[in-house]
Amino acid sequence: MSRDHVQSAERSAPGAAAPDRSRPKAAPAPPVAETPFLDLLARGASAEAYEQPVLLARAEGLPTGRIAALEQAKLLALRVRSELEGRRRREAELSALFETAHDLAGLRDLDAVLQAIVQRARSLLGTDVAYLSLNDPVRGDTYMRVTEGSVAARFQQLRLGMGEGLGGLVAQTARPYVTDDYFRDDRFQHTLSIDAGVRDEGLVAIVGVPLMLGHHVIGVLFAADRRARVFEREQIALLGSFAALAAAAIDTANLLAETRSALAGLERANEIIRDRSGVIERASDVHDRLAELVLRGGGVHDVAAAVSEVLDGTVQFTEAAAAPAQALETSRAEGHAVRHEDDWIAAVAAGDELLGALVLRGHPGLDPVDQRTLERAAMVTSLLLLARRSAAEAEQRVRGELLDDLLDARDRDPRLLSERAARLRADLDATHTVLAARLETGTADAEQEADARRRLWAAASHLAATRQGLAAARAGGTVLLLPLAAGDTATGLARRTARHLGTAVHEPVTVGASAPVRNLTAGPDIVAPAYAEARRCLDALRLLGRGGDGAAAEDFGFLGLLLAGERDIAGFVDRTIGQVVSYDERRGTELLRTLDAYFACGMSPARTKDELHVHVNTVAQRLDRVGRLLGDDWQTPARALEIQLALRLHRLSTGRASRR
Repeated sequence: MSRDHVQSAERSAPGAAAPDRSRPKAAPAPPVAETPFLDLLARGASAEAYEQPVLLARAEGLPTGRIAALEQAKLLALRVRSELEGRRRREAELSALFETAHDLAGLRDLDAVLQAIVQRARSLLGTDVAYLSLNDPVRGDTYMRVTEGSVAARFQQLRLGMGEGLGGLVAQTARPYVTDDYFRDDRFQHTLSIDAGVRDEGLVAIVGVPLMLGHHVIGVLFAADRRARVFEREQIALLGSFAALAAAAIDTANLLAETRSALAGLERANEIIRDRSGVIERASDVHDRLAELVLRGGGVHDVAAAVSEVLDGTVQFTEAAAAPAQALETSRAEGHAVRHEDDWIAAVAAGDELLGALVLRGHPGLDPVDQRTLERAAMVTSLLLLARRSAAEAEQRVRGELLDDLLDARDRDPRLLSERAARLRADLDATHTVLAARLETGTADAEQEADARRRLWAAASHLAATRQGLAAARAGGTVLLLPLAAGDTATGLARRTARHLGTAVHEPVTVGASAPVRNLTAGPDIVAPAYAEARRCLDALRLLGRGGDGAAAEDFGFLGLLLAGERDIAGFVDRTIGQVVSYDERRGTELLRTLDAYFACGMSPARTKDELHVHVNTVAQRLDRVGRLLGDDWQTPARALEIQLALRLHRLSTGRASRR
């Protein structure tokens, strides 16, 4: 240190006397007096170490001037030391703030940035604990977000009501607050929960600064010691700088979250737009497909298949009775497809009439546009069904008109009859059977009865169309002309028709059938007698209490002779004893003669063997053969009567033939 500096330090030293200019100047202190203090400054020694050079000089008995110079140099060295420490401290603070700002600039994890801020604040202020609380606008309180140095679990989980504790005072005034002794400070509101948490942590001195976003306090940054302490102004300012950085970090994180949310929203919007575009394309596709189906005369199942492909699911057309009743009625009433469990139901209706339903199976999550696609398909299906019904009704009328002409023999031109039948895919040259059908359940309500007859006629017309036959309404019932397949019988056809029509109209239907008729083109006048025969069979069934059944004249035994239009005697004989006649003709046996004798002798084998002049065993063997040919029940009264009548008719017919 220079002499001038030493002299200046002596003049500025506290309590130093003013220099006496009248006296001669003292000899300047040797420059070596500054050396020990420079060495101490270089080593960064503690403040106590600066007393050593002065104490040594006094111990050595150096001159007073020398000791004074050392005292002055010590004071200057301590001032320099204090200045250097302040600069180092400010440098460390600025470095910490810079690092925090750098962390904030590269913000990725808000919790990590806030944790770094609290750690650096605790380190630079040299406190036992540092922590940061944030306001919760949803719950209306504040909560601990980050703690550093805390050891008490209850303190780390504190939630404070607004306005409570030191933090509440800071939030209310938006200014920093310091307390040297928390529990003796009555400037803020103490609560049991807050005091318990602070006591668990052992805190005494606390300083809190607000976290500000604009003019709003969003939280508080705290530093605290477990002993009494006075926080300097510079320390409070430093904590405030960290609080500003924490607020900026929170604001940045919020902006990033909003940005990410906005980006996510845009992404979702793009996905929705892409999805909507796909849905619109699918809707356009299904519209084109349905239009093409209508134009080329597709059916309801074609519509279901097209919609299944577009909706990527299984769509089926079902009858109204097979669909869930409540869902179907709701869909019809609202005009929209409705969800039923994991399926969607779209009513196929024409006005108030339910024609069926389109059912989308196993597709609970259905897009609104796809739902409208299903509804549009249901509408197209109803149009197709109505068009089909109109065409069917027109065809039914034409079929009915042709059958009416055959029954009334109004058109006897074979060529015209064949052409009209060909247009209806009917072959009048095939073997047919005429069937008369009638409902068995009568009602006093004329309107209900008329409706039941219409349903019977519709069912019969549908059956005739599918079997390449004809149908017409007549005499309160329905008449059908159906082809008879090879190996089939009029009886079998009558019974199947009765079951089919009864199932279709949900009421018993009785059907009488005529004997097979052939060559209708050449002889159309045979249809009317066949219809009369079918009517007689129908009446016989009803008189015998067999309503709801089907039968032909051949089922009534000898009564069939009375029912048959042409009295088919040969047919009756053949059906009754034809197998016995054939057996005699092939083998040259006398089974017919034995039967005649057996019945003439009162069905007594002993008397029969006398009549035939054979052994009784021969009679027994012949009758056993008859039983195998005619069936085990041939001796029952009803069968025995028919066999005797057939034997007599056979004998008469052969007698006439022999006379010829």
